[in-house]
Amino acid sequence: MRKIVGLSIVVATMAMAGGDLANINNTIYSDDLRAEIEALKVEVENLKNRKIEAPKADNSDLNKKIQKLSKQLSEIKSHHGKDNIQWGVDLRTSLDSIEYTMADGSKRENSDLFANRLWLNMSYKPSDNVIFKGQLAYNKAYGATLPDNGGSTFQRGFSSGFDTFDWVINENLTDNTIKLRQAYWLYIGNNFLGTGLGWTGSIGRRPSTTGFLSNLREDDVAQSPLGHLIDVEFDGASSLVKLEDLTDIPGMSIKLCLGQGATNAVARFDGTNDSAAYAGASDVADDIRLGGLIFTPYDDKQFTVKTTAYKAFNVPGFKQDFANDPTGQTMAFGTTGDMLGAGISVLVDGLIDDPDESEFLYDTKIFASYAWSKSLPDANSQIMGMMGPRGAMGAGVGEEQTGSSYWLGAQVPVAVLGGKLGIEYNHGSEYWRPFTYGEDTMIGSKLATRGNALEVYYTQPLAKGLSAQIRWTKIEYDYTGSQGFFGAGGTPIKISDLKAGAAAGDPMSQSMLASVIEEAQDIRAYIRYRF
Repeated sequence: MRKIVGLSIVVATMAMAGGDLANINNTIYSDDLRAEIEALKVEVENLKNRKIEAPKADNSDLNKKIQKLSKQLSEIKSHHGKDNIQWGVDLRTSLDSIEYTMADGSKRENSDLFANRLWLNMSYKPSDNVIFKGQLAYNKAYGATLPDNGGSTFQRGFSSGFDTFDWVINENLTDNTIKLRQAYWLYIGNNFLGTGLGWTGSIGRRPSTTGFLSNLREDDVAQSPLGHLIDVEFDGASSLVKLEDLTDIPGMSIKLCLGQGATNAVARFDGTNDSAAYAGASDVADDIRLGGLIFTPYDDKQFTVKTTAYKAFNVPGFKQDFANDPTGQTMAFGTTGDMLGAGISVLVDGLIDDPDESEFLYDTKIFASYAWSKSLPDANSQIMGMMGPRGAMGAGVGEEQTGSSYWLGAQVPVAVLGGKLGIEYNHGSEYWRPFTYGEDTMIGSKLATRGNALEVYYTQPLAKGLSAQIRWTKIEYDYTGSQGFFGAGGTPIKISDLKAGAAAGDPMSQSMLASVIEEAQDIRAYIRYRF
């Protein structure tokens, strides 16, 4: 009788986990799985009746039947646990009030920019060593996209602008389609090349936005890269080796990262006589690739130190030459050269070890980060410059330039409300150039600023899975080109020199002032639900 009762408990437990069996169509079970459970339920009831009607009968056949049913239940449990993708939802509704101050003193603004961002998160673990992760995304301003330029193009989400560039396609406000943001396999091993060291390997469209330290203001878990240098969507691969057991240093690890930012391949049906489908085209920019290392020398979960170094190959941009085209209308898009980058970021998660001494200090976070970049232009190109009517503006043809940036911040608990208050400041030099185009700031990447940026935010939990945030971001530019790509778009021109030239009557300086942003401000409020 105890065996029958035990089997009944198993079936009852499955019923409670999936909901009322009579209403099982409302669960995630498949039709076949529901049928198996219903059949087992009937079988158990029959066994109970047989046991009651013939208490003195030989139970050997009955025991065999129970063992068979137990095996079937185990198979069903295994099937249900491993053959289903788990889904999660992250929905954020935001309101941004943005204002730009141009170098001529004029203003451009949008005081009520409403937007919805939806992330549909997927995970699947077919075995203890293999995990699949995916994320579908939607990011759109309220309502329709209006026509621009006299109706010939539209403002957002169309091929006329770089807001649909693959690196930032899900970070910008585009159209109402759902796009792929992440999709990758992760393998977890415990014996790297026979050394006994833990390791991971991953390939696909990997999580390369909202990296280390950037995650604090976003109220998210840190993704793979250091946020000071990398914040773009990328397709690629990575492999991490844990060195803690080898060195006895907490959290030490090294990670190799490889990515491809663009592929030069002719379309299969491109409307021309060229039938060499997917072959590289000679008149198109080269494949964009990146390789780098992330080395964590120490991480005991209170003190974390991360470093990185990388090289990006064949970075793209527009080449503009006013010397040969005084109108500046001719701009050829192509490869400009390579970029180097490196940085070190330090986080202190808790100023003391014991929360009983002071919960405020225990929950306080402070950080500092320093980053460096260097351009390696092709012999006939300018990575951060262009040829103006009076000669080179910014970096000259083939001229290498180095930039740097530092970033400081703190996040403290607000015990009376249960929220978190943060403040951050960063400064960038004349030729500073990171890959942070995907940063979640409506006015552009604050970490790309050639000048100064200040930010204050407060994040408040409202209920389980529900939170709200208000954030103020202010950017003051010393040079142009902070938000541009490479080539002419990244040309640094000192804004104070432009204003002085305009005041002195220089026509070129006067013509540029109205299109140069000197200051930018964004006040954001959002409500976010995650489940």
